[in-house]
Amino acid sequence: MAEDGRAIRVVIVDDHRMVREGLRAMLRGTRVEVAGEADTVEAALAEIARARPDAVLLDVRLQGQSGLDACRIITEEHPGLAVVFLTVYEDEQYVFEALRAGAKGYMLKRATADDIVRTLEAIGQGETIVDPALTGRIALKASRLSPGKIWPGAELGITERESEVLSCMVRGLSNKAVAEELVISEETVKSHVRSIFRKLGVSDRAQAVSVALRAGLYR
Repeated sequence: MAEDGRAIRVVIVDDHRMVREGLRAMLRGTRVEVAGEADTVEAALAEIARARPDAVLLDVRLQGQSGLDACRIITEEHPGLAVVFLTVYEDEQYVFEALRAGAKGYMLKRATADDIVRTLEAIGQGETIVDPALTGRIALKASRLSPGKIWPGAELGITERESEVLSCMVRGLSNKAVAEELVISEETVKSHVRSIFRKLGVSDRAQAVSVALRAGLYR
């Protein structure tokens, strides 16, 4: 990625105009050139096709859309393009999902211009970079897990919270009961259930439970 000394060209994908403008201003005068910007998945794909950047700086959430899904689509359509998440979300679950979706980096929005430049340069050398503020927490969590294990369903792209929801589904709990047990709203449960269906490639609860049991995720 821009190994010949030229500027590293990026497209910023964020649904907040002030964030995009702030990044443009912050990166002005650095080795990173903002070649385009977008606020939705569809606009991002169009801008990437137009600008042909070296990398994409992407937020986790985009106007009700998933940046994680956007990452999967972008990396499928543009295999050589580096996707780097730049977000306020410090949850290590998002880091795991981002890397599984094909991202090459995960940074927090408190990163400086120098941080962003160094990250993009390192990714250009083939590295995968996670914000230092998160690596310690991830290492601690990993140290508490049995070898090769994160949480049931992690290898299928299921987040830790979705795994908890799926476990409740296997036990036959309704959305209302799941919400009460996990102390979250019923709408949040429904959102997790829809995500689980998509990731498991199923269309209803019975199929989801069947896949979970067949895969040996829960006993």
